[in-house]
Amino acid sequence: MTAYQRLLQRLRDGKMVVLDGPTGTELQKRGAPMDPAAWCGPATLGNDALLTEIHTDYIAAGAEIITANTFAASRLMLRDAGLADRSGEIIARACAAAVKAREAHPDVVVAGSFSHMVPVTAGTDALDPSRVPPDTEVAAAFADLAQGLKAGGVDMIMLEMMYHPGRTRLALDAALSTGLPVWFGFSARRGADGAVLGFDRTADYPIGEILSLIPPKGVDVVGPMHTPADLIADAVAAARQHFSGPVMAYPDSGYFAMPDWRFVDTLTPEQYIAFGTAWADAGVQVLGGCCGLGVEHVRAAASVRAARA
Repeated sequence: MTAYQRLLQRLRDGKMVVLDGPTGTELQKRGAPMDPAAWCGPATLGNDALLTEIHTDYIAAGAEIITANTFAASRLMLRDAGLADRSGEIIARACAAAVKAREAHPDVVVAGSFSHMVPVTAGTDALDPSRVPPDTEVAAAFADLAQGLKAGGVDMIMLEMMYHPGRTRLALDAALSTGLPVWFGFSARRGADGAVLGFDRTADYPIGEILSLIPPKGVDVVGPMHTPADLIADAVAAARQHFSGPVMAYPDSGYFAMPDWRFVDTLTPEQYIAFGTAWADAGVQVLGGCCGLGVEHVRAAASVRAARA
């Protein structure tokens, strides 16, 4: 039985699992420069040892899954930085840094981060729809990313920040084509009327429209991520209407102004424990952290897990 199979069996047995925290904003926090056009993807180049250190710190804090720094490593994100032709190298090096960190921890699972992110406007977190490539180009870039993650030795693919229906379909197709286990992380925001919507700020997509794309087979875990902590419970309830398997939750805290994360009013570990305990009470089995959180929050998630051991 592989490490991933053992972890999935624990979830099926009703146990809790701890996911790591962010890699991109943790790189920034530790001094790695963020690229003005491509955010954290290029930071892998020249920071291999720092990435391994970050993954190792998350493992020491209690993470059972570590996530390679490939969220912004597709050709789509790297194009404007002049690094599209180095996408394969960046993916390979990010995966290698994570695989190296788990060498002494064979039960740790390595996930490959897979987003449908496209370049956003400088100083904001908003994309310009006119700059989104055609679907044929997006699909080709996603196929290369998925196959690069598989070649890099990840155990599973973590679809992260799914919120746009068209690009989500293409990401799902690429991830599932690898034959690797797939988890589905979606991002939500609150609409003007209080409804839970997909994170996209250019259109109001009901979250159910995103969640309805989850196929009957092939996705093992679903849940909200890169979503404010006070919206997670409603997002989990929405997920339950479309998926009957294990649910995960990993919030963000602060805000993004390309190319840097703003660590403003971030959750304290104590606040995380309060939220995490409530989510666990509601049946969430996988806890972790997204942008703006860190090692101390993974340690907090591990304390919630320990309280239910």
